[in-house]
Amino acid sequence: MSTVNISFNPDLLKQIDKVAEQESRSRSELIREAARSYIERKRRWARVFELGSRTAKTKAITLKDLETEIASYRKGSRK
Repeated sequence: MSTVNISFNPDLLKQIDKVAEQESRSRSELIREAARSYIERKRRWARVFELGSRTAKTKAITLKDLETEIASYRKGSRK
């Protein structure tokens, strides 16, 4: 394991410490978990966008088609 130095705004550090205490974890454990969660969320969104791009390409859906569909849905949901 490697050690890194990170600067935090004092208010954010207080929030980190509060959550770590509530969860009976160290500050380092909480920050490691936050980093893992962030990275996993980025990977999932990348897969979602890749799937969307492939589907759009396969079905020849344009950005204009998507915008029209969203506008239509929003217009219908406000009734």
